[in-house]
Amino acid sequence: MPTISDVAARAGVSTATVSRALNGKATVDPELAARVRQAATELGYQPNGPARNLRRQEAAVVALIISDVENPFFTAIARGVEDIAHEVGYSVVLCNSDESAEKENRYIDIALQERVAGVILSPSGPAAGVAKLAARGTAYVAVDRPLPEHDSDVVLVDTRLAAAQATAHLIAQGYERIGCVTGPAGVRTADDRLAGYRDALRTAKRRTSTRLVRRSEYKAVGAHRAAVDLLSQPEPPDALLVANNAMAVGVLQALQELGRRPGRDVGVVAFDDAPWAELLDPPLTVVAQPAYEIGTEAARLLLARIADNTRPPTVTTLGARLIDRASSHR
Repeated sequence: MPTISDVAARAGVSTATVSRALNGKATVDPELAARVRQAATELGYQPNGPARNLRRQEAAVVALIISDVENPFFTAIARGVEDIAHEVGYSVVLCNSDESAEKENRYIDIALQERVAGVILSPSGPAAGVAKLAARGTAYVAVDRPLPEHDSDVVLVDTRLAAAQATAHLIAQGYERIGCVTGPAGVRTADDRLAGYRDALRTAKRRTSTRLVRRSEYKAVGAHRAAVDLLSQPEPPDALLVANNAMAVGVLQALQELGRRPGRDVGVVAFDDAPWAELLDPPLTVVAQPAYEIGTEAARLLLARIADNTRPPTVTTLGARLIDRASSHR
């Protein structure tokens, strides 16, 4: 059975470098780490997992706590996290909080009990459980939504600007009464998208009206109710900005039930480019967020945080882009 010394000899490095590389330490030069992993693979070397974890006092596992595993936006984030973690020998445990602070807190407790190396989470709210991670010294990174009461690494999208650009696009297409279906109050992404929508209306010197705005949970069922309510008014909106792709399903269902065609009767722009968006008739105009890149960047930040938990926290803000399709054209 090959030993760590055999791997070191094959890779031309010290046993300490082999240990750091196989444990995913960010202090190892990437080329050296790749050479070590290749040598370990060629020799069939398997580190002693329990002994390694006893030495490190942590498992070579990171927990990813996301808001909705059914949402393609979050599954793309998960893929980005997993790809980077796998490169350095970490496994990823996926947890679905379902926008529940209670479930999120329970998963954080489990992560601490299992001594995971770090946690990446999309906070469902204030994320009180994060204080326990900080107290234990467990590395963590927030994605999609910040943690206002905690200093942490965060990876975000400038979603307010993206919502403003999407609304401006609808204005440019000649829609007059533009409505917004957004998520729950107090959820940062939902609030930012509503704020961006209002920014664009003000810039265009359009009046904003609460009658054209509805909030619901980030789910199809709630968005369906919201859209039916909006479109049943005496003066319904002739266009809608929809805050995510799960909600878009509910909005499109409501339009179909009411006999309204996207684009011709009601312009529609939704956040996130789901695989099915281009297959609709008409195809759906979307605000495409770089979900996979959010995941990869979050994983890199977490690995750096695991290696050095004294680093100053960073905020990484990525951009989104509008993909113009027929649902936003008359």
